[in-house]
Amino acid sequence: MDRIDRLLNKEGSFSKEDIIQLLQAEGNDKTKLFERSARIKSQFVGRKVYFRGLVEFSNICSKNCYYCGIRRANGNTERYNLTDDEILDAVRFVHENRYGSLVLQSGEVSSPRFTRRITRLLQKIQEISGGTMGVTLSLGEQPEEVYRQWLENGAHRYLLRIEASSRELYHKLHPNDSIHDYDKRLGCLRNLQRLGYQTGTGVMIGLPFQTYEHLANDLIFMRDFDIDMVGMGPYIEHKDTPLYEYREQLFSEKYRFELTLKMIAILRIMMKDINIASTTALQAINPIGRERALKIGANVLMPNVTPGMYRNNYKLYENKPCTDEEAGDCTNCLDVRIGMAGDEIAFGERGDPRHYYRRVEKKEES
Repeated sequence: MDRIDRLLNKEGSFSKEDIIQLLQAEGNDKTKLFERSARIKSQFVGRKVYFRGLVEFSNICSKNCYYCGIRRANGNTERYNLTDDEILDAVRFVHENRYGSLVLQSGEVSSPRFTRRITRLLQKIQEISGGTMGVTLSLGEQPEEVYRQWLENGAHRYLLRIEASSRELYHKLHPNDSIHDYDKRLGCLRNLQRLGYQTGTGVMIGLPFQTYEHLANDLIFMRDFDIDMVGMGPYIEHKDTPLYEYREQLFSEKYRFELTLKMIAILRIMMKDINIASTTALQAINPIGRERALKIGANVLMPNVTPGMYRNNYKLYENKPCTDEEAGDCTNCLDVRIGMAGDEIAFGERGDPRHYYRRVEKKEES
């Protein structure tokens, strides 16, 4: 048995050194890593792919993160905010096409008016679906009482990406002020988990200043936090952001893509029954990027159901795919693509992560 086989069949948890070795795997070693993660996916979460209809309903953001195309200071972005009726039309599409779940995502805004609006929308979503639709929110940092209110009105999951679990790297990606506080973001994740949300996070892969050690610690952070779902993808630079000046220091897009696949595969081995999204950024680099992620460990896709006329303005990074399509085009395309990956769409299923129920049960027993 060679070194990679011993590592992949290791009893117990991976160490940071183990993870770094796997992140650097190439050739036959990389193939073995992907084969192992694919087997674990089949065994623990099956070959079903769960849809989350993604509604990017506003690109108005209070934050000024150095990597993001919709950052507050970017004057080249045309701002938009869907009406409630436009959002609910997208909800009806998701329900009628049996996606099972919905994601409401926007730039980060926190105000009583915003809170009331989301609460009202959550109530309408449950009316439309008869209480059957899974709802994920990705609306940034909010007070604990806001998270509680949204949970009580129909939200089930919350995705709050840490982006970089290293405090040092986090500070290099954000302004040094109270609006971009690492401890506050971490506290929000703890609040979400304590309140009872299916809690998700994620990181960018291939950032400037990022090392293999950072990435290994990101995976350990997710494991130790006992996260239920993860969405992570390759960092893709945007010309209207401060980090763009470091573009010459980046790994090639191809390498960032392969590194992301390895992160997904390693995480699937480490956290066997969580939900892992195959993100759109993978397709921005490779036309079959999302399918490759599904093959080696991911089990969630987020078809974009935002009205087509707005999609190009929710531009976190360059070369975002599918901005010229409508929701129906996306569904038909993904049906074929998922079949190519050897999976099947779990129409009509919420697809809650098994890890969540196991985590809650363990908490109740303690």
